[in-house]
Amino acid sequence: MRIDLHTHCKWSKQSELSRDYLKDMLTHASQHLDVIALTEHFNTLQFEDIYDQLEQLATYENGHFTYKGLIILPGIEVDVAEGGHIVVIGELMAIRRLSEHLEPHRDRSRFIGLAQLLKQAHSLHCVCIGAHPFREENPLSHIAHELLRELDAFDLNGRDLYKYGLDMEQRVQQLAQLLELPVVAGSDTHHYEQYGAIVSVGEGMVHNVEELRTMLQMRGLSYQIAEDYADRVQRAEQQQKLLKQTGHYIAD
Repeated sequence: MRIDLHTHCKWSKQSELSRDYLKDMLTHASQHLDVIALTEHFNTLQFEDIYDQLEQLATYENGHFTYKGLIILPGIEVDVAEGGHIVVIGELMAIRRLSEHLEPHRDRSRFIGLAQLLKQAHSLHCVCIGAHPFREENPLSHIAHELLRELDAFDLNGRDLYKYGLDMEQRVQQLAQLLELPVVAGSDTHHYEQYGAIVSVGEGMVHNVEELRTMLQMRGLSYQIAEDYADRVQRAEQQQKLLKQTGHYIAD
């Protein structure tokens, strides 16, 4: 199994949701991966529309969407008051409920605290992953360790590997070992050129959040960094920048 636990389907928070872009992202993901968690930003424009569109495009049953053979786990990426980002993965209804709960917290001045987010997410039986823990603009590493231990994993982030270099792998691993948490791959892709830059691999298959939780608890996932990861991320970021400038996407 090849799985990416941190992916996006829009090129920016401010962009309108493009059905064509969503379809092309998922089609390309299916060519590189078996499973993705779709973890768009909680305060992106038209967040709820993403899952409305998915329910029209894909089949949802047993805790996941299926699109062209690709398993898609519902998720959301949340900014917390302490400055970091948390990737939350769960059942579709759980993610919709969490999004509703976060409605008063979408503005930067009112971001939810990590403890409150974890309490809400765990009550909805979600998995919580600490995203890019050493990214300078929104780190997690400064937060009290007793709180970080309530996470299910940290992500080794593809965009951070490109920005900071492969030394980032050691930094994330050291923090994870200190807190006795696993490390998983999160490409953090906003454009399909980046799929496959970094992936988690494991035996068997993950179909829903409970199977993912078990896999994490059993340390059943390792990760692989592609030899051309930097080229993939660079191409994706160039395309993302172009889309932000033009605001227009031409479907494949």
